[in-house]
Amino acid sequence: MNPFLPFLDQQRACVIDGGFGSELAHRGHDLSDPLWSAALLLHTPKAIASVHRDYLEAGADVIITASYQASLEGFMARGLNAKEAGELIQSSVFLAKRTRDAFWETCTESKRLKPLVAASIGPYGAYLADGSEYRGGYGVSDETLRHFHRERMRLLVGAGPDILAIETIPSLQEAKVIVEVLQDFPHMGAWVSFSAKDGAHTCSGERIQACAQWLDSKPQVLAIGINCTAPEHISALTQTLKESTTKPIILYPNSGAQYDALSKTWQGPASSHAHLARSWHALGARLIGGCCQTTPKDIAELSAWTRD
Repeated sequence: MNPFLPFLDQQRACVIDGGFGSELAHRGHDLSDPLWSAALLLHTPKAIASVHRDYLEAGADVIITASYQASLEGFMARGLNAKEAGELIQSSVFLAKRTRDAFWETCTESKRLKPLVAASIGPYGAYLADGSEYRGGYGVSDETLRHFHRERMRLLVGAGPDILAIETIPSLQEAKVIVEVLQDFPHMGAWVSFSAKDGAHTCSGERIQACAQWLDSKPQVLAIGINCTAPEHISALTQTLKESTTKPIILYPNSGAQYDALSKTWQGPASSHAHLARSWHALGARLIGGCCQTTPKDIAELSAWTRD
């Protein structure tokens, strides 16, 4: 069963949480580490739990784990052995589930559905920590990508999330490899969301139409969409997705700021796009949230609209 369906039956849209690493940075945590937000799994997991809790309090129906930039290779480069690195990757799911369950025990909203935990599967470029998830074209083989993603996916699936968030994928090549690996875990569903450079193309240049059409026939892919992309491109991308897939459309754009891979910071003005969600919903989006530089306040505004 698609875990999103109860939410889509009951409210206008299923609400995804907002920016994670950027929210940690706003709270004073240094994310200049190659592991980005995943570094806090090593030394400050309570900060991760705090952000999860705030998004749940804001009304998020789905919280995404801090595993976007977590990898065996990345943790082992910090001196951990393979077993320790694997346990740390799984801890991202356990932490999110514990936070969700603790929230649910005290939740007094009678009509609210129990939120979901999505385990983040970030792209190979996130491990490279050079901003290439916004360029694509890593120059590596399918086998390299397959080797990178398979063990990490096994660990995350083994920790028991409700769904996988295959996110910020810059190319159809990488999406195809990850969905192929996903078939090794036939009980697990996922969404696939791409990073886009304009209103029609992924960051590596493929047409979003072709990506959605290829994914449309994959039964384990439960939603298709766009994340960490400027809000100005989202309406055009949504229209294309609506014409190219029968699956629910998921959107969680960034704030419109630009990412500087050298400083690992976001540059330029950030703005809320919660008010734009109505137009995206009218175009066909059914799962809506925020990515980098969006905040719990933005998600609270979005949540209030989906349930009014």
